[in-house]
Amino acid sequence: MAKDIGTLIEQARKELGKVTGLKPSSTIGATKDEKGWHISIEMLEKTSIPDQMDILAIYEVLLDEGGNLLGFERKAMRRRMDTEVSS
Repeated sequence: MAKDIGTLIEQARKELGKVTGLKPSSTIGATKDEKGWHISIEMLEKTSIPDQMDILAIYEVLLDEGGNLLGFERKAMRRRMDTEVSS
Protein backbone atom coordinates (compact mmCIF):
# COMPACT_ATOMS: atom_id res chain seq x y z
CA MET A 1 0.00 0.00 0.00
CA ALA A 2 1.34 3.43 -0.97
CA LYS A 3 2.11 5.86 1.82
CA ASP A 4 1.53 9.61 1.78
CA ILE A 5 4.47 11.91 1.10
CA GLY A 6 4.68 13.18 4.68
CA THR A 7 5.04 9.64 6.01
CA LEU A 8 7.65 8.82 3.36
CA ILE A 9 9.70 11.91 4.28
CA GLU A 10 9.59 10.98 7.97
CA GLN A 11 10.67 7.44 7.10
CA ALA A 12 13.54 8.72 4.91
CA ARG A 13 14.83 11.03 7.69
CA LYS A 14 14.63 8.24 10.26
CA GLU A 15 16.32 5.60 8.09
CA LEU A 16 19.06 7.94 6.87
CA GLY A 17 19.81 8.95 10.46
CA LYS A 18 20.11 5.27 11.41
CA VAL A 19 22.49 4.28 8.63
CA THR A 20 24.69 7.40 8.77
CA GLY A 21 24.57 8.20 12.48
CA LEU A 22 23.85 11.83 11.53
CA LYS A 23 21.04 14.16 12.60
CA PRO A 24 18.59 15.40 9.93
CA SER A 25 18.53 19.19 9.61
CA SER A 26 15.91 19.87 6.92
CA THR A 27 14.12 18.25 4.02
CA ILE A 28 15.08 19.84 0.70
CA GLY A 29 12.73 18.12 -1.72
CA ALA A 30 10.91 14.98 -2.83
CA THR A 31 10.13 13.58 -6.28
CA LYS A 32 8.85 10.30 -7.62
CA ASP A 33 9.86 8.41 -10.74
CA GLU A 34 9.87 4.81 -11.97
CA LYS A 35 12.63 3.87 -9.48
CA GLY A 36 10.74 5.17 -6.44
CA TRP A 37 10.77 8.23 -4.19
CA HIS A 38 13.88 10.45 -4.26
CA ILE A 39 13.99 12.52 -1.09
CA SER A 40 16.72 15.12 -0.51
CA ILE A 41 17.64 15.71 3.11
CA GLU A 42 20.21 18.04 4.63
CA MET A 43 22.10 16.27 7.43
CA LEU A 44 24.34 17.74 10.13
CA GLU A 45 27.79 16.26 9.41
CA LYS A 46 29.79 18.20 12.02
CA THR A 47 28.81 20.63 14.75
CA SER A 48 30.95 23.70 15.37
CA ILE A 49 31.09 26.74 17.59
CA PRO A 50 29.78 29.09 16.37
CA ASP A 51 27.03 27.03 14.74
CA GLN A 52 27.31 29.05 11.51
CA MET A 53 30.42 26.91 10.86
CA ASP A 54 28.49 23.60 11.14
CA ILE A 55 29.06 21.31 8.17
CA LEU A 56 25.83 20.22 6.43
CA ALA A 57 25.52 17.63 3.68
CA ILE A 58 22.70 17.02 1.23
CA TYR A 59 21.81 13.36 0.83
CA GLU A 60 19.45 11.85 -1.70
CA VAL A 61 17.49 8.90 -0.34
CA LEU A 62 15.65 6.41 -2.54
CA LEU A 63 12.55 4.75 -1.06
CA ASP A 64 10.07 2.30 -2.54
CA GLU A 65 6.29 2.82 -2.31
CA GLY A 66 6.22 1.15 1.09
CA GLY A 67 8.84 3.48 2.54
CA ASN A 68 11.66 0.92 2.47
CA LEU A 69 15.16 2.34 2.02
CA LEU A 70 16.61 1.24 -1.31
CA GLY A 71 19.71 3.44 -1.29
CA PHE A 72 21.24 6.79 -0.41
CA GLU A 73 24.03 9.04 -1.65
CA ARG A 74 25.72 12.19 -0.36
CA LYS A 75 25.36 14.80 -3.10
CA ALA A 76 26.99 17.94 -1.66
CA MET A 77 28.36 19.64 1.45
CA ARG A 78 28.42 23.22 2.76
CA ARG A 79 29.01 25.28 5.88
CA ARG A 80 25.74 26.42 7.45
CA MET A 81 26.57 30.07 6.73
CA ASP A 82 27.33 29.46 3.03
CA THR A 83 24.58 30.02 0.51
CA GLU A 84 26.21 27.97 -2.26
CA VAL A 85 26.73 24.22 -2.15
CA SER A 86 30.01 22.54 -3.11
CA SER A 87 29.99 19.07 -4.62
